[in-house]
Amino acid sequence: MDFINYTLFTIGGDTPVLLIDLLTSVAGLTCVFLAGRNSKYNFWVGYVYSLLLFLMFWNKNLYANLILQPISLGINVLGHYRWTHPKSGERSSDDSTALKVTMLSWKQRVIAIAFIFLLAGVWGWIISLVGNVVFPGRFPSDPVPYLDACVTILILVAQLLSALKKWDCWVAWLLVNVSQLILHISVGHVFMPIVCSLYLVNGIWSLVTWAGLYRKNA
Repeated sequence: MDFINYTLFTIGGDTPVLLIDLLTSVAGLTCVFLAGRNSKYNFWVGYVYSLLLFLMFWNKNLYANLILQPISLGINVLGHYRWTHPKSGERSSDDSTALKVTMLSWKQRVIAIAFIFLLAGVWGWIISLVGNVVFPGRFPSDPVPYLDACVTILILVAQLLSALKKWDCWVAWLLVNVSQLILHISVGHVFMPIVCSLYLVNGIWSLVTWAGLYRKNA
């Protein structure tokens, strides 16, 4: 698709700045900004963001992140519903129609960490076979399969925790931001490393803000 490869300009004469990268960056920043401020409208932006990410990762042959997007869309729908339809005992003290912020237990945190390492290793191995074994000559190989898979699993966990409005989601998002920063730089993205740096700042701020919301509803 011409839209995916449309170049706005180049940096240094050989590094293209694509339109899809810019649009994805703007949508992503808007989404996390709204989420960090406890706004349910982050989910509407999230729907657009998932589509743009799908197109961007298709363009870079990052298959694990590509496959992630339909799953992310499903989690986004779940989160949208949970944030706006809290059950009895889950309602925020400020708004009875909103879900309150909670935290994982230490047991749940240990399980989540083990799940991330295990699944990332398996998924990375599978993705590494796509270009070389499963579809030789038909699809370019993922340039960084294990890092790609690790970022993918971290994002899934972070999104699920966000959908459930767990404070721990921001810890996961900070790990995602660092991993994505490395990933985007390694494949030559221009705008996304800048966006990931801004994500880090927003994630730290949101970590503190949601801690305050948790204490208020504890």
